Amino acid sequence: MRAIAVSEYGATPAPVNLPRPEPGPGEILVKMIAAGVNPLDWKIADGMLKDSLDVPFPLILGQDGAGVVDEVGEGVTRLRHGEQVYGAFLQAERGLGSYAEYAIARDDGPVAKMPEGMIYTQAAAVPTACTTALAMVEEARVDTGQTVLVVGATGGVGQGLVQLAARAGAKVLATARADMAGTMRRLGADETVDHSKGDLNRQVLAVHSDGIDAVLDVVSDTPAAEHLAQLLRPGGTYVSTTWSVNPDAMEARQLRGVNYDGEPSAALLDRLSDLIDAGELRVRVEREVPFAEAADALAGNRAGGARGKTVIRI
Repeated sequence: MRAIAVSEYGATPAPVNLPRPEPGPGEILVKMIAAGVNPLDWKIADGMLKDSLDVPFPLILGQDGAGVVDEVGEGVTRLRHGEQVYGAFLQAERGLGSYAEYAIARDDGPVAKMPEGMIYTQAAAVPTACTTALAMVEEARVDTGQTVLVVGATGGVGQGLVQLAARAGAKVLATARADMAGTMRRLGADETVDHSKGDLNRQVLAVHSDGIDAVLDVVSDTPAAEHLAQLLRPGGTYVSTTWSVNPDAMEARQLRGVNYDGEPSAALLDRLSDLIDAGELRVRVEREVPFAEAADALAGNRAGGARGKTVIRI
């Protein structure tokens, strides 16, 4: 089968031909139609997680994807042959990922039936970004009447955060340049602040002089997060996916700091499917690329500045 893999940490991802994996007991084999690109993919390829991952080479990249169940192993009961599924397929310890014509997943793992009427390239963009967004909003306990700042709002996770925080009843401030302000408002943001136009704190306090209730942040480093935390009222919450907050220091200031490190699950995916089917969550695919251009797609993701998700057609 065709796959995109690295031969060692730091190597350029490249197309390779590898044997098709076989599903074992409790596993399904999925014929992949599309794969979503995430920062985790290039971080693994670069060796940034090598101290916590023991992987063989060649290593097929990719976590997110969507496709059709092609085979089921012994004991599989939840998913069936021919069903359209989406989810997280990375099994780095076996050298397997979603950037391939076939991928393996456990029947009890983070894979679920696709939302009704959703096309594969959209579904492949959902798993990591939207499960992260859903979990972050719930971790922050976002509620009606609160004011929430989403930092990194134009990317895949950020766009999910804007929609889900607005759905929870919050007034949403989204970081966005002028050309994305309209998109953010259509997704549910009440206001936008442009990080390229100067200090975010100054911009936020100009309209919310008494501070805000929560910061949902997917991009800031520690100094930037410490600065933004000054916007929070006593009792406020800061949730970071970049592990940029010090929970003890936040607690000393009567704030709650959370470094989020969750993973997709079938339960979260089923909840997302319900939201998507109900029209309460939209997924914006910024770019679709052919299989041969996967390395370029990863490089673009590494460069940052996403305006939605990038998806690889397999």
